[in-house]
Amino acid sequence: PRSESAAQLVEEIKPLALRVSDISRTEKKRRPAAPFTTSTLQQEANRKLGFSARKTMSLAQRLYEGVDTGDGPVGLITYMRTDSVHLANDAIADLRSQIKERFGANYLPAKPNAYKTKSKNAQEAHEAVRPTSAARLPDEVKGHLSQDQYRLYDLIWKRTVACQMVHATLDTVAADLSAGNDHLFRATGSSIRNAGFMAVYQEGIDDRKKDDDDQKLLPPLEQG
Repeated sequence: PRSESAAQLVEEIKPLALRVSDISRTEKKRRPAAPFTTSTLQQEANRKLGFSARKTMSLAQRLYEGVDTGDGPVGLITYMRTDSVHLANDAIADLRSQIKERFGANYLPAKPNAYKTKSKNAQEAHEAVRPTSAARLPDEVKGHLSQDQYRLYDLIWKRTVACQMVHATLDTVAADLSAGNDHLFRATGSSIRNAGFMAVYQEGIDDRKKDDDDQKLLPPLEQG
């Protein structure tokens, strides 16, 4: 049976050294995702936190209305019902200041990243869903939030900060790996050359995309 021959093959390969016999790389850039709209916030909170859309909006409403952080109620995020990815100029300046201070100038693009709202009827008067202050770090307000409120605020903070960081540089990799003289395998995927925004945040992946070669991260590999 096929399962028996596969098991036999595994036992045969286990004691052998697995070596990279050939490798090819193609460099590509991955840009950060836009800041959250209502729908992308709901999708990402479902992927990463397992929250229903209703739960996400209920938590976001609380963060928007205000949480007492010791000096009275403070609204931690902007209005959560929006289809715009627009960020106010003062918000961008705040984000860039935090990125430079916390991650270093190398993570800051020469000019702010710009995003276009896809919906033609988007209410540009509204901003994307973002922290009201990037300086209000998730861990600093954690003690004033429920666990789920904290997790959602942390998600919003990271997504918003990442959207104004430099792109990530990845290598698309195809590696042939040999085990002894009789076995050859191929691994395809990506490895990180320069993390850029991915040092802070990576967008979640739908189940149907999880097997895509460019979504698989491989460790750094060298021939031999």
